[in-house]
Amino acid sequence: MTNQKISKGKRGPLSWLLFILVMVAALITFSALLFLIVHILWNGIPHIKPSLFAWEYNSENVSLMPALINTLLITIVTLIIAVPIGIGSAIYMVEYAKKGNKIVKVVRITAETLSGIPSIVYGLFGMLFFVTTLKFRLSLLSGALTLAIMILPLIMRTTEEALKSVPDSYREGSFGLGAGRVRTIFRIVLPAAVPGILSGVILAIGRIVGETAALMYTAGTVTEVVSGKGLSWLMDSGRTLAYHMYALSSEGFHTDEAYATAVVLLVIVMIINWVSNRIAKKIAKV
Repeated sequence: MTNQKISKGKRGPLSWLLFILVMVAALITFSALLFLIVHILWNGIPHIKPSLFAWEYNSENVSLMPALINTLLITIVTLIIAVPIGIGSAIYMVEYAKKGNKIVKVVRITAETLSGIPSIVYGLFGMLFFVTTLKFRLSLLSGALTLAIMILPLIMRTTEEALKSVPDSYREGSFGLGAGRVRTIFRIVLPAAVPGILSGVILAIGRIVGETAALMYTAGTVTEVVSGKGLSWLMDSGRTLAYHMYALSSEGFHTDEAYATAVVLLVIVMIINWVSNRIAKKIAKV
């Protein structure tokens, strides 16, 4: 018995090699992330000034405020479209569809295929379909619909894995107490899977906030806040924060302001992650 314990505790050459490779990969990843954050903060913080947050954009202040507001709006609209569809599809595939269902297999293959398509292709599709064919013009709605298609596979897959991670004993216990399938899903399964679902939504938000190529051809590049009565603002064109940063850096005249915009974008993403994690922990406790 002692010899078995000792032999289990020893690591062979292959185990040590894999351990070293994993540690090196983790070190490289952490170093790259740390370098990017330090580089952005070092070059951006000194150039953050009040004029960057002016309500109107002009060639002197190159304000990021219109782009920031447009980014928040397009993120909300995209999530309103994509999250219900993605979560609903995952619920069907996990909770309702039978094992070996051909439709589920087709949906999974399609979702995996969509995940690997470059964003510029989504932009061209959005321009041809939403902007030209449906005549939505270069607008916030065209951009949001294009982004919704982009993040839908991500939300579907993460939600599906989160639902699968919920033990079957939860479902069996609920059914044993007389609860129906719908009540079991929404009162037992979904609350237990919320942390995993939120992680997918956070990743989706990160992709929305950082997207440029797809929005260049769908949402447009207007440097004003979208406006209008009712929901008419959805048909207005406006640039997002990531494209605003890209435009400033590519012009070459406002590189310092581009770094400052990158700092603001980084802070926004960190705040979103922090808030989402807090919400997930509170829901998990309940």
